[in-house]
Amino acid sequence: MADNSLEFNIDKLLKAWNIKAVIFDLDGTLIDNNSFHLQSWRQYLKNIGREISEEEYKKNINGRTNKDAIEYIYARKMNDEEALKYALEKEAVYRKLYEPHIKPVTGLMELLGALHERQLPMAIATSGIQVNIDFMFSHLPIEKYFKVVVNSAHITMGKPDPEIYIKTAALLGIPQNNCLVFEDAAVGVSAAKSAGMKVIAITTTQCKEELSNADMIIHDYTAENFLT
Repeated sequence: MADNSLEFNIDKLLKAWNIKAVIFDLDGTLIDNNSFHLQSWRQYLKNIGREISEEEYKKNINGRTNKDAIEYIYARKMNDEEALKYALEKEAVYRKLYEPHIKPVTGLMELLGALHERQLPMAIATSGIQVNIDFMFSHLPIEKYFKVVVNSAHITMGKPDPEIYIKTAALLGIPQNNCLVFEDAAVGVSAAKSAGMKVIAITTTQCKEELSNADMIIHDYTAENFLT
């Protein structure tokens, strides 16, 4: 009888792909929160008389830095200080909406535990801002697993540019082609693939067809999703 345990399936992947480190995006990857980001954008945009569809959100905002998203919404370039002012206003709306509902993606805790037992260094590479990272860590006991956390303040180019993944691998001290990335956004998948990394996409935000550039596509982190 085949072994369908998480540990068995993960071990098969790590060996097949020669993985030495694992990198997670945050929004939609560690926590299933992108519907709340969309809600918070819509609530925030009421103040400026603008609407946004789910399709527009996925295409132009999901996975991108707050600065890129704000410049897209306001249709003009901004300096970092001005963009951050608007971003902090929007993200405060998001945290208020999501706080009663925050939880990890199904199977995440078991996956992090399994990777930790195998002594694989782990990192977060997110287009988000530090206040949202701190918000997640204050509600979920996962900070201990991550050796490196890189956010939008640490890069000059947002996803789909590969800068964030190249920098994260360098901070981990692991060659890029030995890194496995978990992503939920098409722009993030493109960024990680451009950095020469293996990518597992999770369909919390976008459908399989939109994530087809990934090496594997899963629904959540339960064991059966890692069968190859």
